[in-house]
Amino acid sequence: MMVRALLFILLGYLSGSVLYAKVWGKLLCGTDITQGSTDGNPGTANAFIQGGFWCGVLTLLCELLKGILPVYFYMRGMGPQALSDGWIALVLAAPVLGHTFPLFQKHHGGKGIAVSFGSLLGLYPYWMPVLVFAFVFIFFSVVVCVEPHFYRTIAAYLATLAGLFVTNVIPAVRYGFGMITILVCIRMKLSTEERERMRIKLLWMH
Repeated sequence: MMVRALLFILLGYLSGSVLYAKVWGKLLCGTDITQGSTDGNPGTANAFIQGGFWCGVLTLLCELLKGILPVYFYMRGMGPQALSDGWIALVLAAPVLGHTFPLFQKHHGGKGIAVSFGSLLGLYPYWMPVLVFAFVFIFFSVVVCVEPHFYRTIAAYLATLAGLFVTNVIPAVRYGFGMITILVCIRMKLSTEERERMRIKLLWMH
């Protein structure tokens, strides 16, 4: 069990280390799309903004898959006990670690939002964690809109983590998302993007 888990942790980290915004930007646009962005983030948003529709779509799909596949195949190989052992927490976090601190980019990675969704989707058919995460992101984007995106991201991860601890979510998954939250917050802290003052807009007051 340990050898298998360590193998999938390594595969997850290496999978996460491929920054597809850079890959598809280079293939489709012939350029590094992060160079023209305001925050330099090699993520899905900049793939759409700087690289166009197809660059964005392909980046999004690949970013999701690099989180989904290691987690899903680990779960499938382990069977029902996969969620009850502690290794799933590390398997969940490994692709996000790869994206935020990638081996192939001298540890200068992205924020890890899409791959976080991918890791949680890899828990299929265990939907609760990804549904909580999606609900919170939508809530902070539409109902209680936190701006700019820098603060919205941090708020969404922290609120999701809190939500997973107060709902009936398997403990190992909570701890895995806890590690993901720490990684994303560290990467956000290290980000060089300009940080505007935080603003909160309520849906019913727009």
